[in-house]
Amino acid sequence: MPDDPQRDQAVRSLAALAHPVRLDAFRALVVAGPDGLTPGVLQERLGIPGTTLSFHLKELAGAGLVSVERASRNLVYRAAYAHMNGLLAYLTAHCCQGQPCAVTAAGAPACEC
Repeated sequence: MPDDPQRDQAVRSLAALAHPVRLDAFRALVVAGPDGLTPGVLQERLGIPGTTLSFHLKELAGAGLVSVERASRNLVYRAAYAHMNGLLAYLTAHCCQGQPCAVTAAGAPACEC
């Protein structure tokens, strides 16, 4: 099978999300919006030890799903929306066998395949 960088990135991203703590952390960052969250706030919201959270945030960052920035004495983690949207686009690129999809009221594609 030939190299496919998009597929390889999708696999890394999905593997990173395939853990309950990482999925919960990523979803919390998505909800937080562009302001992001500090590890302390995430730790409190998720109810997990700091060392555990640190490990999982590193995995998400390594997969490109979150970014981290130092703000004064704190680290701020943010969801990487462009990466998330790219992953969703990759996963749904051929959802209707290459035909335009109608979208339901819930925002999901309604393929008439």
